[in-house]
Amino acid sequence: MAFDHAIAKLETRGDVALLTIDSPPVNAIGHAIRLALVDAVAEVEKDTGVKALVVTCAGKTFFAGADIAELAKGPAEPLLPTVINTLEDCSKPVIAAVHGTALGGGAEIALGCHYRVAVPSAQFGMPEVDLGFLPGAGGTQRLPRLVGVARTLETVALAKRLKADEPGLVDTLAEGDLVEAALAFAETVKDKPVVRTRDRAVPAYDEAVIDDFAKANAKKFKHLEAPKAIIALIRETMKLDFATGIAMERKASLALRAGFQSRALRHAFFAERQAGKLPKEVAALARKDIATVGIIGSGTMGVGISLAFLGGGYTVRILDRQADALDRGVKRIRDTIAKNVASGRTPEAKAAAQNAALTQTMDFADLADCDIVVEAAFETMAVKQDVFGELDKVCKADAILASNTSYLDVDQIAAATRRPSQVVGMHFFSPANIMKLVEVVKGKDTAPAVIATCVDLARRIGKVPVVSGNAYGFIGNRMLAVRRTEADQLVLLGATPSEVDSVLEDFGMPMGPFRISDLAGLDLGWSAETSTGSTIRECLCELGRRGQKTDAGFFDYVDGKAVRSEMVEELIRDFAKRNGYAPRAISREEILERLLYPFINEAVAILADGIAERASDIDVVWFFGYGWPRFNGGPAYYADEIGLPKILERLEALGYGEQVSPALRELVASGKTLAEFKG
Repeated sequence: MAFDHAIAKLETRGDVALLTIDSPPVNAIGHAIRLALVDAVAEVEKDTGVKALVVTCAGKTFFAGADIAELAKGPAEPLLPTVINTLEDCSKPVIAAVHGTALGGGAEIALGCHYRVAVPSAQFGMPEVDLGFLPGAGGTQRLPRLVGVARTLETVALAKRLKADEPGLVDTLAEGDLVEAALAFAETVKDKPVVRTRDRAVPAYDEAVIDDFAKANAKKFKHLEAPKAIIALIRETMKLDFATGIAMERKASLALRAGFQSRALRHAFFAERQAGKLPKEVAALARKDIATVGIIGSGTMGVGISLAFLGGGYTVRILDRQADALDRGVKRIRDTIAKNVASGRTPEAKAAAQNAALTQTMDFADLADCDIVVEAAFETMAVKQDVFGELDKVCKADAILASNTSYLDVDQIAAATRRPSQVVGMHFFSPANIMKLVEVVKGKDTAPAVIATCVDLARRIGKVPVVSGNAYGFIGNRMLAVRRTEADQLVLLGATPSEVDSVLEDFGMPMGPFRISDLAGLDLGWSAETSTGSTIRECLCELGRRGQKTDAGFFDYVDGKAVRSEMVEELIRDFAKRNGYAPRAISREEILERLLYPFINEAVAILADGIAERASDIDVVWFFGYGWPRFNGGPAYYADEIGLPKILERLEALGYGEQVSPALRELVASGKTLAEFKG
């Protein structure tokens, strides 16, 4: 056979051709693979001695999706629909031999083959919805012909995976060697007429299945375009012939792909992979081996951080100076491990290992052999410096000393030690065993190898690390403080807490600023002895309205649900008038602008100050630390989509002129975006 492809090999086994694609690491369906598939079918059609074709992949997986990078620049012919049509049009049986994962276009290729042979562990999925579009090469049309409408909806709109034993999906489960099983199956069908997926009828279904699916997921899909488009497409096309349906699918897929949400979601995909990327010279440094982790503090953060490291397979030694608090914290850790076993999230053997790896102490000397100690003590500089002074006395010379501080100066903390090069910030987010973000904060003396070690360590425990410079609040909380100030100002200007929260929640945030405050507790940092009633929060605390824990804060709480409080709204109006404000009606558009534009202005300042390495890091911080909706691309991406000139214009019009970052003015004057910003 005249077949010359660097990433593919075409050979014959008797009268069956075997095409093996080998394009590490995941056989992503780039141009070279698409060409190889088309050329292989052409060779098989020409060769009268060949009666069937088996398509398989080398390495750990079948085709694990498209080459995402091609989406931005536009793929070259042959496009994937052409490739799949070529496979399905082949006059000789084509068998997909599947192992690992067949995802996205990989699943569509498998569906376009006449038959499928798979190892029992193989999985099929169509996660395009996570990037804001829908399958565009027949996935929504071929899959229901094999597994039915209900399973197709779950697979395509929810990005769930199908196992190889899903009824109707695979023709044979391979026992033993996959390729040999596929070749043996080819022998049974090579002399039979091909069975094309497109020619199969969609199994009978009740349209109520679609209605029920849409209703059950309405909240999840509220802001998302792609799942709604998928439901509408399947609802309409299942009544139509295949050719019409696939044309409609392609049109819908391309339209979504060109839209804002898909561009934003693809940005989020790449931003996440870029986060924590270190300069070459730092990335090349040797990392410290970490085996034993010390945790200071057994409160909420200490418990969560301990669970995160135990889940990553590390030995954990947790310290607290209060015996009762330490016992409570350790009990919470062990109870959580037990709950994870009961729910099936953690196998019993792994849980037993985690319990064995946890010890507790009240003696700093017991941390002497720890490779890293993460401090999660009370958030005051005096407490932090006291803890780090103690650690400096007992910890081995090369131990990394990390603070989980949310706002405080890492350099001041490091000054309490004789080893500032070994001191770093590791800002986890609560609950630390669940939230994925870790801000790795570099002080002025922090050694690059320490940063590299902590970035890798965060990844090993399943976190997304973002490197931050040392500044008040670092990246996320520095911006959050601005948004909180703006929210407080808005209610003095005339908006109600529920109006402010609903605007941000309609934007896509999981919770508005006032509900967040109620959840955290309005009395954080407040004391009755020093309260002067000089802020609305102080007034509420003085009335015993401490937030959700007292069923009363900015909102009333009924069965845990926030309800508008007329009393609080009246209190705010009175407070505003006493302090010289003239409350007015504020449009939802203005509320959103006042919440977002000063906040974006702070993001520009963070870049200009060198606190964030790149604009996309700011987006990642807000995705994983604060629930910013990925479909809006993150604060920096969103700002570039709106346009920095418009943001500057509105900031000026709303009276923020003196607060505008000089860097924002410079970007607008130069016509550059935040993505192009170089400090």
